[in-house]
Amino acid sequence: MMKYGAIAGGEKSTVQAAFNIMENGGNAFDAAVGAVFTSMVSEYCLTGPGGGGAFLASPVNAEPILFDFFVDTPHPQPEKELDFFSIIVDFGPSQQQFHIGQGSVAIPGNIAGLLKVHQRLGQIPLKAVLEPAVNAARDGIILNSSQGYLIKILEPILTYSNGGKVIFSPNGKLLKKDDRFKNTRFADLLECLLAEGHMYFYEKDGAELILNTVGEKGLLTKEGLALYRVAERVPLKSDFRGKTIYTNPAPSAGGTLITFILQLLERSKTGTKSELIDLIRAMQITSAARKEISIDMNNEFQISQLLEPRTFSHYLRLFDSGSTPSQNEKDPVSRGATTHVSIIDKHGNAASVTTTNGEGCGYIIPELGMMLNNMLGEEDLNPMGFHQWAHQRRLPTMISPTIVMGEKGVELVLGSGGSNRLRSAISQVILNLFTKKMDLEAAVHTSRIHLEGNVLHYEPGTILEQSMDDIRLHPWDENNLFFGGVNAVSPSEAIGDPRRGGTGMIR
Repeated sequence: MMKYGAIAGGEKSTVQAAFNIMENGGNAFDAAVGAVFTSMVSEYCLTGPGGGGAFLASPVNAEPILFDFFVDTPHPQPEKELDFFSIIVDFGPSQQQFHIGQGSVAIPGNIAGLLKVHQRLGQIPLKAVLEPAVNAARDGIILNSSQGYLIKILEPILTYSNGGKVIFSPNGKLLKKDDRFKNTRFADLLECLLAEGHMYFYEKDGAELILNTVGEKGLLTKEGLALYRVAERVPLKSDFRGKTIYTNPAPSAGGTLITFILQLLERSKTGTKSELIDLIRAMQITSAARKEISIDMNNEFQISQLLEPRTFSHYLRLFDSGSTPSQNEKDPVSRGATTHVSIIDKHGNAASVTTTNGEGCGYIIPELGMMLNNMLGEEDLNPMGFHQWAHQRRLPTMISPTIVMGEKGVELVLGSGGSNRLRSAISQVILNLFTKKMDLEAAVHTSRIHLEGNVLHYEPGTILEQSMDDIRLHPWDENNLFFGGVNAVSPSEAIGDPRRGGTGMIR
């Protein structure tokens, strides 16, 4: 039996923070909240207080609950001149275009959401939960190779403002692997949250600092910040291989698409002799179905129509017929600046939480040590074009914290970063475990694929038993963060995805 629990996260300090909290009497929910706040220091390039996320909680002897605190759209102001522009980031093998600026900032939800979870499900004082994050921010953390790499490639965004230069180029030289990264102003922000709660961030001095930074060329307003609310949702529930899968429901697209892929493979009466070819075809049909379900700017829940019996049956027949809808060639626009924490505690409570800051808007608030998100500039979140969503709507996301239950309770807790590739990564780990019967380490580490348009990206070790005429192949030389970062735990294993520097511990 575990003394404390099993934890997997994106960085060692993140995971250690969760253990410290559980050693002090905290449950999985305390530990997850504290771990995420710590990740805002140790994984600064991936998440932060200025972003959004989702928290799937499974308390012992209670139904799972999904806390949706992804970002909201601000009030559209069509005539307003926005600070909104593209910037090129060099990833080495390729260059990617991102849209940043004050006009890219959506209403953040991470602070409200994490404090809400602690209020509802935590069992130790908030001060004890935030202590590891405060210490990490004041004392600093040693940057690992993954964080050093992210700072290097995101330098144009991280150092766009003077506040960013102070944090990331403190002596005129960009921080790198093995350097100590401190963020004392973020520790000050946490102390303010302890004293004043989420009101500090959304209605008081913190809100004023946010609005001053966004300025007249952004879209955030005092009223918009004050109106932000965490949504408590019933998780999307489905059966697969005798297990029950809970994940993020609409308006999130990710959970619906994961469920759609798995249900196609579960309920198909045909299929080829190749599991890989079947998976590729399922990915094709899933992508086509997503595009065919029209996006209504006034109905962010429309994605849920994919799982309605009549609609799903249509696509299942398409899958069984062997048809493969063609799609235009498209390369992904983002590597997905997102991170995930998975926890099971000794009592059987389970927490799966994914948070993101996008790539950041380029403006750091010096007084708070934080960068605001650029979600209004993320192309995959704005399929109708930028600044087209209705006012004060929850922006749909691919974020998909997931929990798998068996007869004896929680068997798997997982989630991933990776934007569009997130659904592919999570689906494949579930298939590896419950169809291919791999152990958890192999399920996370083994080679992955991702279909984007008609381009099949795949890692070394992937073997295609037959060609597909309508697919262009794009092999990768090594396993890469492009294919997500699945951090997963079971009652007996904790595995962090090496693609994004993840780590796992069980005690």
